[in-house]
Amino acid sequence: MAFQSFEDLEVWKKACTLAVFVYETLQESRDFGLKDQMQRAAVSIASNNAEGTERTNKDFARFLTIARGSSAELRTQAYIAGKIKIIPTEAMKHIVEETKQINRMSYALTKSLQNKPN
Repeated sequence: MAFQSFEDLEVWKKACTLAVFVYETLQESRDFGLKDQMQRAAVSIASNNAEGTERTNKDFARFLTIARGSSAELRTQAYIAGKIKIIPTEAMKHIVEETKQINRMSYALTKSLQNKPN
């Protein structure tokens, strides 16, 4: 896992792309409460990935765990938003699949950090 900065991490790139998708998908939504929560959760995923890179490996692993939590939060909100028709079913499915993939990537990165010195 050699990287110069967080911008090199595929998981960060994928999380940023997802955050943009969430913003675009919710652009016309008038449900400001759920919209705000979903946008915040989406941004939190990428932000925690980035912030963790500037810490020790142990702290980075903790930030990746927080990012996975935000990803699960966003996935839950996507299910709800889809069921109440705030977002189209296809958008809901996309968010669900992307958050699952991001969590798998984050988990693998966390495991790789456990055997590395700070």
